[in-house]
Amino acid sequence: MRESPLDDLSSLELQKIWDGVHARVLHGERITLGIVELDPESNVPEHQHANEQLGICLSGSLVFRVGDETRDLGPGGTWSIPSNVPHEVQVGTEGAVVLDVFVPPRDDWREAERVEPRTPRWP
Repeated sequence: MRESPLDDLSSLELQKIWDGVHARVLHGERITLGIVELDPESNVPEHQHANEQLGICLSGSLVFRVGDETRDLGPGGTWSIPSNVPHEVQVGTEGAVVLDVFVPPRDDWREAERVEPRTPRWP
């Protein structure tokens, strides 16, 4: 558990989610929030999970597929992924930073591999 309910993004451990995809994560009792840093031209392979997912692109560009719909997204682009719907992401040449929210919490992310600290790519 966190010592304080208030902190800075740079104090959160950097976790490897996939190759080229890292996150700084806050876990609540019933929600997970992740600031996800995606390397240029990386990808999030097709997957699905029981967690409902909402997100917004903060910087960079993505080609995002949810179910049968694919769309180019840039800063301000959003997504809403119902439980168990397949989705995948292709990242643009500049990379991207996104904010993802999951309900229920992503318990699998609690055990994700920690990597060397670095300065957050956003804000």
